[in-house]
Amino acid sequence: QVQMVESGGGLVQAGDALRLSCTPSGRTFTLYTMGWFRQAPGKEREFVAGINYSVGRTDYADFVKGRFTISRDNAKNTVYLQMNSLKPDDTAVYYCAASRSITNAYADHGAYDYWGQGTQVTVSS
Repeated sequence: QVQMVESGGGLVQAGDALRLSCTPSGRTFTLYTMGWFRQAPGKEREFVAGINYSVGRTDYADFVKGRFTISRDNAKNTVYLQMNSLKPDDTAVYYCAASRSITNAYADHGAYDYWGQGTQVTVSS
């Protein structure tokens, strides 16, 4: 069973930066599509960013464009989320997701096979 493991969350002030990392534990396969989602208290889980394996094509939610950058290390099956210019509205639990399939449906929860337990990001004003 593959479990995605996130790290890098924490408490920061508005305008600060954080870098999240996510890597699989257990038996691993090539994870062709990887993404980040987030869920704030009282809200549904929402798509943040996604990236594919080969050409590194990326997709972002409008509310993070220009501030967040997703990247990956294919050799390590690891995905990163660099978050700059953080805002209090970015406060949420951030989840990593991965798929064994090639897909462009980055924002579709159902496109992913494996999920992490989440890492808390809190941005104070």
